[in-house]
Amino acid sequence: MTNLDWTVLIIYIIGIIGMSMVIGRSQKSQEDYYLGGRRIRPWQVALSVMATQVSAISLIGAPAFIALRKGGGLVWLQYEFAIPLAMILIMIVLIPVYHHTHGITIYEYLENRFGRAMRATLSLVFLISRGLSAGVALLAASIVTSVCLGVPLAYTVALIGIVSLLYTTIGGIKADIQSDIVQLVILWGSAIICIIIILNLLGDNAFVVAPADAGRLKIFDFGSTGLGDGKTFAFWPMLIGGFFLYLSYYGCDQSETQRLLTTKTPEDARRALFINGLLRFLLVLTYCTFGFFLLSFLYHNPDFAARFNGSPPDFLVPYFLVEFFPKGLLGLVVAGIFAASMSSIDSALNSLSAATWRDFLIQYFPSLKKLSGRKMVRISRILTVFWGALATVFALSMIGGPETVLVMVNRIGSTFYGPILATFWLGILTRKTSQVGAISGLCTGVIVNIILWRFFSNEVSWLWWNVTGFIVASWVGYTVSFFFPQKHTVRTLENSFSLRQLLKQGGARWKYVILVMAFLLIILICWILQSLVIGRLN
Repeated sequence: MTNLDWTVLIIYIIGIIGMSMVIGRSQKSQEDYYLGGRRIRPWQVALSVMATQVSAISLIGAPAFIALRKGGGLVWLQYEFAIPLAMILIMIVLIPVYHHTHGITIYEYLENRFGRAMRATLSLVFLISRGLSAGVALLAASIVTSVCLGVPLAYTVALIGIVSLLYTTIGGIKADIQSDIVQLVILWGSAIICIIIILNLLGDNAFVVAPADAGRLKIFDFGSTGLGDGKTFAFWPMLIGGFFLYLSYYGCDQSETQRLLTTKTPEDARRALFINGLLRFLLVLTYCTFGFFLLSFLYHNPDFAARFNGSPPDFLVPYFLVEFFPKGLLGLVVAGIFAASMSSIDSALNSLSAATWRDFLIQYFPSLKKLSGRKMVRISRILTVFWGALATVFALSMIGGPETVLVMVNRIGSTFYGPILATFWLGILTRKTSQVGAISGLCTGVIVNIILWRFFSNEVSWLWWNVTGFIVASWVGYTVSFFFPQKHTVRTLENSFSLRQLLKQGGARWKYVILVMAFLLIILICWILQSLVIGRLN
């Protein structure tokens, strides 16, 4: 990188840390630190949610999946089909419940519905799964940065980890959200710049790919099921499995729902999810378009393509940036990737800190409740530092792994997402499910998914784990509850809801109609794109 590239990157880092310092001065309570005083606007939350989910992992992993990974291709776009449908159920079922609880973590609802043991169990599952995923997200960013900066990967892991820690620790959730918005704009702009640069390099050959790669141009795969055929990324597992995954990730994961709790009202939270359901596909389509042109670029530049024989696919994007980007622009794009990486990490660190403090320390050390608001904020910051250090160590331990980072993140999540979703669903929509039953279902669902990962990963697509985990946890949880019933109190009854009740509180119905139309439109757009690309090849 040139001096200009370094200047752009350093200015960005200083700006983000400076903004967090300004925001951090006004934090006087835990509600300020973890929820921004519940005064964040819906559009800000929506953009923050997008930045958190679609970040550096996508900019690295999605193009690598499309252009280089074995079995990859544009089929990844099928993964977006379920987003609008998942948003509908979260808006109707989960948002009213969480705002009714008026807590800082969503696991506080579980204590109201089941008891303290259920809250602690699921919060612990979150701490383990999200802690691991934070390390993977950190590694994803470091891969790009290490190549672009020309320094060892371990150094960039430490660099990004420290910068993320600084602004997240100082500024809390409000700094996270404000920085996420800036980061999303930079990241999306960087992806567009990547497309412009590669189109300029390819010229008239932009839509010409190797005949052997024609299969990568297919978006739809209706003929496979992901069950015994080795086709992980077929239509049905990506639609159905993706639906359950997104329900759990956006609706039952503290790192995402904490942002939804920063809004003033349930309707504001629904607006945020509505915006996310409409815009996310456009952002992912941008990444995938870059991946398609990288596929063509590899065909027309065999010497460059030869570098990746036996190398991890995730190095494709960073090597392309270093070798073919104009000086000056490289610094801007690296800043964008740097920004994107931190948008994933900051949400994880803040939510891990919140769950540790609210679901464990205060619960089991009641004397901490007597501390002043500022002292509580100080402890919250210490916890953020702890989780940041842990994520950094985990990222260092994963250096050299063979799988694309994108797949690794989703495999970790899919082990837990289905059982977690089942626990909330049983609590909200049934009255017979007891605490013993819910914990039994949760543990059984996770164990079944671990067995699938360990022994049947080639036979059962990891996307189906979201479904198997949900079904197993629901069945075991409800069945065990008949043998170990729970005596209801006024509080537990108040935290069980009928679907009719939730529909009445669901807000404007037109939002749901538009999201269904968005689902159909996304499928139509993908069908047209597939026809155009394959038709041009023929």
